Amino acid sequence: MKQFDYVIVGAGTAGCVLANRLSAEAGVSVLVLEAGGLYRHPMLPIPMMAGLSYFVKSTNWNYVSAPEPHLNGRRIAWPRGKVLGGTSAINGMMYMRGHRRDYDAWAESGLAGWSYDEVLPYFKHAEGHRQRRDEYHGNDGPFIVNRAKSDNPLYPVFLEACRQAGHPATDDFNGSQQEGVGRQDFNIDSGRRVSAATAYLAPVRGRTNLKVVMRAHAMRVLFDGARATGVEYALGGRGGERIKARAAREVILCGGAVNSPALLQISGIGDSVRLQALDIPLVADLPGVGGNLQDHLGAYVQNHCLEPVTLYRLFRADRAALALLRVWLFGDGPGASVALEAGGFLRTRPELEIPDIQITFIPGLSLDTTRKKQGRHGYLTHFYLARPLSRGRVTIASADPFAAPTIEPNSMAEAADRRVMRDGVRLVRNIMAQDAFAPYRGEGISPGADVESDEDMNAWLCANATTVWHPAGTCKMGESEDAVVDSELRVRGIDGLRVVDASVMPEIIAGNTATPTIMIAEKAADMILGRGPRTA
Repeated sequence: MKQFDYVIVGAGTAGCVLANRLSAEAGVSVLVLEAGGLYRHPMLPIPMMAGLSYFVKSTNWNYVSAPEPHLNGRRIAWPRGKVLGGTSAINGMMYMRGHRRDYDAWAESGLAGWSYDEVLPYFKHAEGHRQRRDEYHGNDGPFIVNRAKSDNPLYPVFLEACRQAGHPATDDFNGSQQEGVGRQDFNIDSGRRVSAATAYLAPVRGRTNLKVVMRAHAMRVLFDGARATGVEYALGGRGGERIKARAAREVILCGGAVNSPALLQISGIGDSVRLQALDIPLVADLPGVGGNLQDHLGAYVQNHCLEPVTLYRLFRADRAALALLRVWLFGDGPGASVALEAGGFLRTRPELEIPDIQITFIPGLSLDTTRKKQGRHGYLTHFYLARPLSRGRVTIASADPFAAPTIEPNSMAEAADRRVMRDGVRLVRNIMAQDAFAPYRGEGISPGADVESDEDMNAWLCANATTVWHPAGTCKMGESEDAVVDSELRVRGIDGLRVVDASVMPEIIAGNTATPTIMIAEKAADMILGRGPRTA
């Protein structure tokens, strides 16, 4: 059995950060196990192709949820990255940290060290922003960030419509004021995606104390009593060679909000009743493993466009080919940006203290709508439930480490979530009805004009709302009975085992989850190495 100081399971968003930071220490050996492979699909690096990257089967776990009882029993696609870089290699590349209050609430719940002021230095340490230079941003970190660059004429139209509807503007969602609308920042550099793998892992692959094993499916964590001692994995998946790797110091799970709780359960950490029913030897009775699943739920409000200024122009084969050629050769043009460049965080009710929805404007229609409405230009606003109250769970269905876990999001189970989603439809409709859109506004597509009452809107949402692919919370950080890890991300009751990924969020942040996951991993690296907290 080969021995390393640290064994990291998952070369995803968090795992790549830890691989870099831990292996930077002299005399430390690091093994990273990744079930996927290299980032070789030609479309993944191209920002314009972000809408398709979620569904490239070769770089995806291809998970599907259990039937959603509050979404008409639909089974929803839950893509998760199975590739170096994890989901940061297939996501929408939006750089978003969340609201100050999100982190202050973590600290107020008893999690020392996790307030906004205490995590800001880690955001800055990771960030390499090419334009913003102020007290909220870093410019020397590996995670490159650039401001939106597209010149599509509908983006300023959307922002003006928001102003006409009475919503504030903000120049920086990651600065002093998250609330409002504006142009967004992205992990894009010279027309290429910046993932955790390209930012953190690729530059250090040559380190002699860092070993990355791809196509390595983690089967279980190994224990000696209540101490994690290593990981057993299958090289090449089911039927492959079984190998055990020993961790002299720690095993660190970075599989994300689906795979980390599943691996804990397979390894004997979870609800004792459930594990015993599956004949899995119990290591630690932690009923919260896999619970507290949270996700941002979203829906599209779509309109036809009277002017030929939308992304539909690129659906002509010659124009699409030219855009791709230009971005490959010169790193610019329409292929160098994601169609998500304007958006914001808004309150659906004036009495709220902080925003409860996130919106993103796209100068095009959804892929499904485009397929059904050939030859038509259109635009949409995608709105998300920023602070869901509904909670789901991730559980293993058997003791088979190769079987997909059962994902039960339980979306819109809470009446308050349904109300916010209805309010979101009405808020977005009001924006799209403003005078700024008058020269462009064609027939409404979805929801139809007949969808007005709460009852009709609930029915439309049940048929159309879907995940925004931001799962979190399934290995909750805290001191409560349902907590899985403590404030230093150590699994409760177990020595030598941590979880470092979005699953540790006690409550999901308002915003995209990739950037906060980078921050969590940066902070975890200092904890693991015994360093004091960063202060600048």
